[in-house]
Amino acid sequence: MLAEANDRFLDLRHEPDDPRGQADRTLRLRRLGKLGDMGLATEHAPGVWELSEGLEPTLREMGERGDIIRTMQKALRAEGAERDPMSFAIHDAAPATPIVGRVIDKHLSDELGEELTLVVDGIDGRTHHVAGMDAARVAEARIGSIVEIGPPDGTGRPSDRAIVGIAEEGVYRLSRHLEQARFEGRVPGGDYDGFVASHVRRLEALRRAGIVERIDADQWRIPDDFTTRAAAHDAGRGDRANIRVLSTFDLDRQIGADGATWLDRRLVGGVVSDLVPAGFGEQVREAMERRWDRLIEQGDAVRRPDGRVSYRRNLLATLQEREVARIGADLAATKHMQFRGAADGETVSGTFTGTAQLSSGKFAIVEKSHEFTLVPWRPVIERRLGQEVTGIMQGASVSWQLGRNRGLEL
Repeated sequence: MLAEANDRFLDLRHEPDDPRGQADRTLRLRRLGKLGDMGLATEHAPGVWELSEGLEPTLREMGERGDIIRTMQKALRAEGAERDPMSFAIHDAAPATPIVGRVIDKHLSDELGEELTLVVDGIDGRTHHVAGMDAARVAEARIGSIVEIGPPDGTGRPSDRAIVGIAEEGVYRLSRHLEQARFEGRVPGGDYDGFVASHVRRLEALRRAGIVERIDADQWRIPDDFTTRAAAHDAGRGDRANIRVLSTFDLDRQIGADGATWLDRRLVGGVVSDLVPAGFGEQVREAMERRWDRLIEQGDAVRRPDGRVSYRRNLLATLQEREVARIGADLAATKHMQFRGAADGETVSGTFTGTAQLSSGKFAIVEKSHEFTLVPWRPVIERRLGQEVTGIMQGASVSWQLGRNRGLEL
């Protein structure tokens, strides 16, 4: 009908010598009636119809959405779940507000394999379809993982904000930054030269991307929109959603885990208002109650007479230390090396040989001589596998010092 329409008008008035015949005309009129109900065609006179200008793209989009809905239903059925399609949320771009939920499907969005689509059963009672995810950033978001998907990270790196803070009239000066760092005296280990050198390496990377300009060995020209462009450069594309893996352990494994799980962080935080009493939100609420019972059984929490639960002091740190010690002992038996825990404020150095996924999070394995330790992993050491690394334990994180001058990698 689109091909035969004259300036979007289609004349289907009955003609005795019409070669298509009455049956074909009847089918077309019935289809036009359906399109009319959808607002995509208008009958101006009996048998004379005008096709909407947006007919073809609208039908194509509806067909794609139909395919998406069928994909979401299939993923839910594989999980043994059923959801009302009215609760489905299809995101054509990064969601404006963060989505927290369980990954139930993960598949390629394009033929080049550069983008992935995630289907997430959310704690908000809705099932979300988010396309166009950076494949590299969702590598660890396995089926069953708990993730948070939100708008692009527009805050930028701390090092970028430091560069802007040092810059005067659009010019960053290395010498001024070094002077200020020494005055403030906040650099761990006192390696001020290495600390400032890490910012220069950042600027070099952004210079190659055409974002900044090097004036001389001491000065760099910084544009007014520096942090925005730098953040977009890191994201690879400014409109891509930001994803954070909250736990690679599903709810059942978290309930019985001896580490500091995502459920524990929610329990300690005391926030349940975002859990809709339906779908995965209801499952999380039930899992939190079972985790309560588990913590009480192992002496990490007590239920008070009023029904509320009190937790051991520094619960999360205690659980993490307990799990790290257990996993360290298990690895020691297979590695035939001694495991040694790292204390807060201690400098850890050695060869980064691999990672271990715990319920408390992802940990880096650092080996030195005849012993090894487990320390919280950060993306900054991803490319340092098999190389020497040095870092300072700071609570539940590590401040890694990398590079020839062991400057902070920010």
